[in-house]
Amino acid sequence: MTFSSLVFCFFFLPVALASYWLVPRRLRNLTLLASSLLFYVWGAGWVVIILVATTLLDWALALVVDRARAQGRDALGRAACAASVAANLGLLAWFKYVNFLVAESNGLISHLGLPTIALAHVALPIGVSFFTFHRISYVVDVRRGRPALRNPLDLLLYISLFPHLIAGPIVRYGDIADQLPAASRSVTLASFSEGVVRFLHGLVKKVIVADAVAHVADRVFALPPGRLTFTLAWLGALAYTVQIYFDFSAYSDMAIGLAAMFGFRFPENFDRPYSALSITDFWRRWHMTLSRWFRDYLYIPLGGSRGTALRTYLNLAVVWTLTGFWHGANMTFLAWGAYNGGLLMLERATGQRPVGDEECSYRLGRRLVTMLLIVFGWVLFRADGVHHALGYLGAMVPVHLGSLTDLDIARRQELLLLAFGIASFTLPARFSGWRLVTRAEGLAGGAARGLLFVVLVPYSVLVMASGSFSPFLYFRF
Repeated sequence: MTFSSLVFCFFFLPVALASYWLVPRRLRNLTLLASSLLFYVWGAGWVVIILVATTLLDWALALVVDRARAQGRDALGRAACAASVAANLGLLAWFKYVNFLVAESNGLISHLGLPTIALAHVALPIGVSFFTFHRISYVVDVRRGRPALRNPLDLLLYISLFPHLIAGPIVRYGDIADQLPAASRSVTLASFSEGVVRFLHGLVKKVIVADAVAHVADRVFALPPGRLTFTLAWLGALAYTVQIYFDFSAYSDMAIGLAAMFGFRFPENFDRPYSALSITDFWRRWHMTLSRWFRDYLYIPLGGSRGTALRTYLNLAVVWTLTGFWHGANMTFLAWGAYNGGLLMLERATGQRPVGDEECSYRLGRRLVTMLLIVFGWVLFRADGVHHALGYLGAMVPVHLGSLTDLDIARRQELLLLAFGIASFTLPARFSGWRLVTRAEGLAGGAARGLLFVVLVPYSVLVMASGSFSPFLYFRF
């Protein structure tokens, strides 16, 4: 069950909201927990047992950490925290990477003429990458001084909260601890309405734009590199660049909107990333909750940039290798992580790291170069393998230009939506759809809200009813 499905929008969500708001305040957390576990069971089945059991283990270990800190027993607290982190990373490694490691090992073993390792395929539980990071943040934050939760149901609610359970944003425990008691959450008509609009805005981005350009990207990336022309290769790369942004930012919009309906405030996950002036700037704008997680729980504990230049570059290499591997067990993700890490090191070494509204020369040129580097990176991210990625990148060099007939691989509507997506990256921030829908006054604001509610949302429902929508990209991570 995805946020962009009829079952979710017209059955699960109305029932979850009604049951939450109709019960007494003291029962709201329990009701929301039941809805969240049902949501996970719907998609993952019996794997919910693993989610609950391992979360209870973290709850118990966090209590040990909390008690050890109060008693001044630092070694015990450090050991309990390490045990929790090791258990979570072990769970993630087993479900996400054991198939990859066995396949790579068997490839090497077979060359040596030795018997290969026999292992049944291990299915990847939905959302494991995200709830693992949530649980690590909880225990580490308790280790750093946050009080541990005494009621295990409160921790289960934080971990399984359905708006962020499957694909984020990564809401660290410190960001949400004060919101967990039901008495601390309040919702006004204005905040609830803003949550609804945020959810619907994300739904439109996903169903109308992301899913349409996804068909173009899928068709082009399915071609062998030898059949790619310059025109086709760039068409596919730009389609995927639009798809991954509209898909993932749409999910984040929907998650933040859903959370607001229940009184939670989730951190923002995107800030116009394709307007970045450098790769450093890009990673302060794209999937911001993941970037901050790696910064605060890995990069800074490793020493960050406080040591020598060599040590800083080593820390960056470790972080970006693991960032790539976190996205999936494939050499292309490792290559993508190394690519981004290398660019960040190069920017640091040359001092070319403008961010945000910082004054710098050649802003338009910097944006263009950064955008090109991002597109090349997405080819690595999307390709089926390293060989495929290299062949695809080679086709993006203007040797075999192709012709306009190559565009026939896409339907006219898909090309129009692709052009709209690309244009949205170049517009000033004040022209963003979200600002128009929520903050614009007068004729512009009224027209934007009318277009959303009267045209785009009903059209999205028709697309959903046709069954032509696709799951969110980050579900597979």
